[in-house]
Amino acid sequence: MPRRRWPLKIALIVFGAMSPFPYALTLLSQRDWGWDWDPHHDEYEWMLVAIYTILGVFLVIAHRDPEKHLSLIWFTITSNLVHGGVMAVEAINMPGQCGHLYRDVPALLIPAALLAILTPWRLTS
Repeated sequence: MPRRRWPLKIALIVFGAMSPFPYALTLLSQRDWGWDWDPHHDEYEWMLVAIYTILGVFLVIAHRDPEKHLSLIWFTITSNLVHGGVMAVEAINMPGQCGHLYRDVPALLIPAALLAILTPWRLTS
């Protein structure tokens, strides 16, 4: 892999390892990271933890040869952008939820932006 791909490889390892953290924080501190909904519906948080943990595992695997995993990387970028956008709108529209704008939303948008900057659009020949 060319030298310019090392930042992408490092980012894949770091963001892959960090993927479950924001949602795990929800489980540890519902007041700071969780959403105000029926407390009997915590399966939403567990679902997010499971999905982002598995995504993180695959991002770490993808660091070995990012060019072969471009679709996974671009899926991660676009899904984080969409998820962060939806969360931002919901945080603004739900009374008392604006704290998510400076916690959860950046936790999704910052990795997406950095991966987008580091990832090529297509395979190089």
